[in-house]
Amino acid sequence: MKRIEFLKSPMDIASMSGTVKFIETKIVNGEFLQHVVVNVAKIVNMQKDPVLAASVKACDVINIDGMGVVFGARFLGHDVPERVSGVDLFHELLKMSARCNFPVFLLGATDEVVTKTSDNVKALYPNLTIAGFNDGYFWENEEAVVNKIRASGAKLLFVAITSPKKENFINKWQDKLGVDFVMGVGGTFDVVAGKVKRAPLWMQKSGLEWLYRVIQEPRRMWKRYLITNSTFAFLLFKEKFFTK
Repeated sequence: MKRIEFLKSPMDIASMSGTVKFIETKIVNGEFLQHVVVNVAKIVNMQKDPVLAASVKACDVINIDGMGVVFGARFLGHDVPERVSGVDLFHELLKMSARCNFPVFLLGATDEVVTKTSDNVKALYPNLTIAGFNDGYFWENEEAVVNKIRASGAKLLFVAITSPKKENFINKWQDKLGVDFVMGVGGTFDVVAGKVKRAPLWMQKSGLEWLYRVIQEPRRMWKRYLITNSTFAFLLFKEKFFTK
């Protein structure tokens, strides 16, 4: 994988298949991997949150998730062939885990959502071993949850907690989790559990998933995306025309 620097964030240019193969090889070899995906919101937040920025930069694999980042990187002259969506990568890694007999642990969301996610992925991938799961509301007793994950025997850990909490949690506890691979998956469990619908494929490819989210939750999302997208556009033009 080729690593580039984009708006002060490192990121890897890779295909979906190449990413999955790379992760599988590292797990087989017993080499720990900390993974993250970056989208427009995360890039913007990293500019003003040094802890988040440090957590992202500490990762071994940094995939480009949002099409906004793909378009922005191309605008600045980087050859980015495709994005590696966090939701899609989650499913590809579950397929790989079922095939290779790698146990997985699901962490995050509400108890209802993570339980439903566990049920749904088990139905999708009958050969998958789910070593355990836990909701994302454990901040008064983090170490107990870390111990639970380590005792489960999982090789892959998926963390569905909002940013920057998930990145900082992973970076803080990575040495004690006992897994070979850990990935922050944001709102993926909500999608898998059927609580939230993904945008139609044409909106995903056009970089309009954010608009679909606004349509679904206008009161909560419109201001967030207005500020985030405007800031991202400003950063792009500043980098393109005013930075040597």
